[in-house]
Amino acid sequence: MKSKLLLTIFLPVCSLAFAMPTAYLPFGPWTRVSNEPILSPQGATWESAGTFNPATVLHNGRIVMLYRAQDASGTSRLGYAENTDGLHFTRRPEPVLSPEADYEKDGGIEDPRLQQFGRTYYLTYTGYNKKDAQLCLATSRDLLHWERKGVILPAYKGNWNRGWTKSGAIVPEKIDGRYWMYWLGTSADKTDQMGLSYSDDLLNWTEATQTPVLPRRPGKFDSRVVEPGPPPIFTKDGIVLIYNGADDKLVYSTGVAVFDRKDPRKLISRTDEPVFGPEKEWEKVGQVPNVVFVEGMARLGGRWFFYYGGADKYVGVAKSLAR
Repeated sequence: MKSKLLLTIFLPVCSLAFAMPTAYLPFGPWTRVSNEPILSPQGATWESAGTFNPATVLHNGRIVMLYRAQDASGTSRLGYAENTDGLHFTRRPEPVLSPEADYEKDGGIEDPRLQQFGRTYYLTYTGYNKKDAQLCLATSRDLLHWERKGVILPAYKGNWNRGWTKSGAIVPEKIDGRYWMYWLGTSADKTDQMGLSYSDDLLNWTEATQTPVLPRRPGKFDSRVVEPGPPPIFTKDGIVLIYNGADDKLVYSTGVAVFDRKDPRKLISRTDEPVFGPEKEWEKVGQVPNVVFVEGMARLGGRWFFYYGGADKYVGVAKSLAR
């Protein structure tokens, strides 16, 4: 079945008029694989209002996607879908993770990211209880049964964070014997920026910088929000991190940052313009307008696939040739 992951059939796509990434990147310009969502809300229960913000990982020759699913009351759970061709996903009828802990109740489980070390999958997610949002962790061996590890970055704490914590993107290799994770916090000026922490055991995390490791840039596409996307790619040229930026009008688009592979605090380069942004009607109109929000990615043969939420209601996919 693994040979099927070397995709040979693609849908016609529209080119995007965004700036080229830097020379450090392992992929070229992005194009949509499908002009329509690949996952949409369905039914009248747990995924009736929204299916968006997908995390992905390769598992037993298939792409497994954990996506945020929202019911009519606004409570979020994680749904499970899988495929072998990068595009056509089959969903399980029930969620694989639903709010149970006090830090999840009523609001739910949001913003998943997936990383694998050994035989264990690590899921970072936002636990939201309608009061606070905090970065949490769960682990699994099969992606279906999850063990909660609790809140790993509490809200309102840290060197510069003054608000909620979200979006934990764990670096796929240890550096200096430690695990590293990029995450989102809120600075004193009420803007959302990117932090960095390290850990010896993936459970207890220490902040690595006194200020945001990737700050916002006034006047650019990331002037208001700078939020980690999928777990970074570890390359010979650096740690490549896709991130989600929002401007002063809260239009969300995609940027790329490259950090030093020996020092994840050190920024090497950063795109001045987005590499991807909202164009389609379903990316502009939904629960939150004008949003493409990348959380999942997978390399299949000679191509990268990027899975994103559209307008906080749908899941879409883009692709790029690998370099």
